[in-house]
Amino acid sequence: MARIVIIGSAHPFRGGGITTFNHRLCKELNRLGHDCEIYSFSLQYPSFMFPGTSQYTDEPAPENITIHSVINSVNPFNWIKIGRRLKKLKPDIIVVRFWLPFMGPAFGTILRIAKKNKHTRIICIADNIIPHEKRFGDKPFTRYFLKPCDAFISMSEKVMSDLRKFDTKKPAVLHPHPLYDNFGEAVSKEAARQHLGLPATDKIILFFGFIRKYKGLDLLLEAMANEQIKAAGIKLLVAGEFYGDEKQYQEQIDTLGIRDQLILRTDFIPDNEVRYYLCAADAVIQPYRNATQSGVTPLAYHFEVPMVVTNVGGLPSMVDDKKTGIVVEPAAPAIAAGIMEFYQSGPHHFHPHIVEKKKLFSWTALTQQILKLAAAVR
Repeated sequence: MARIVIIGSAHPFRGGGITTFNHRLCKELNRLGHDCEIYSFSLQYPSFMFPGTSQYTDEPAPENITIHSVINSVNPFNWIKIGRRLKKLKPDIIVVRFWLPFMGPAFGTILRIAKKNKHTRIICIADNIIPHEKRFGDKPFTRYFLKPCDAFISMSEKVMSDLRKFDTKKPAVLHPHPLYDNFGEAVSKEAARQHLGLPATDKIILFFGFIRKYKGLDLLLEAMANEQIKAAGIKLLVAGEFYGDEKQYQEQIDTLGIRDQLILRTDFIPDNEVRYYLCAADAVIQPYRNATQSGVTPLAYHFEVPMVVTNVGGLPSMVDDKKTGIVVEPAAPAIAAGIMEFYQSGPHHFHPHIVEKKKLFSWTALTQQILKLAAAVR
């Protein structure tokens, strides 16, 4: 059995899907008999860089996981210290998450030093290579990070394509995002709506997760102003915290005159509430302008909720059009038509396809892929 370190966000940082992913992967590796622990942050983002209300959760730490909150993303002396610590620890494998070039200098330095033990192999799970929201220094920071990595796992064809613009030689595999199955079992739609105080019989679609520009909520709001959507009495539940300017969305809602069609729950959604939002929805809507992969998609699969997604990035490869959901172009008229097509087909049309598709997305398969890659680069 292997000694494995995961580098990336973990409790008490929220981190969205990345934190949840790291916890779940660590649990799976330990369940399979490996010795896995997480090296997370003492400081993840300087406060001026963080768009939400808080980087921290007040939920309890996950059980049976060792988390070291030790990495300071902006302190080079800390990077050297942690690199030396991991060099001495000599894990067989370091699994490092990469989602933002800002982390490139810290992670790249830590990994370079750790590798000097001539034992540890470094497997990167790349959520993004080229970020959704571009900033100065993205390319050099990314190159610096990628160099000490031995092999890569991407979870979408878009990320794989972006990776190959930087590195064409190192082993890299495309592996689907596993299901988030650590939010509890599904509850009935009736129970979920009662818990959330939602109307029992309304048609309700769900936009879930942090609200960022690339996720296209503005397109979805415009779609909600469509006359067919209004006539059908469809409501949109927006569940997630604003990571950006809330004012522009509120102004758009009033300009479009759709406030009575919306249910806004725009605070951070704690883990123990997630299942109620997914189970309350007829469908999950992902109107993204661009995407690599999305952690919302495996959430929807776990709770067996159909999806309407835009034809961008890795979304259409995860959602089978007219089977597990509806795939549309990233424009308000197409999104509105997709929502209407979903209701015309009927939610029950999609369910058997979702049940079959979700079998492909196991955590065991991902852990096997990590071990296989590490063995191949020894």
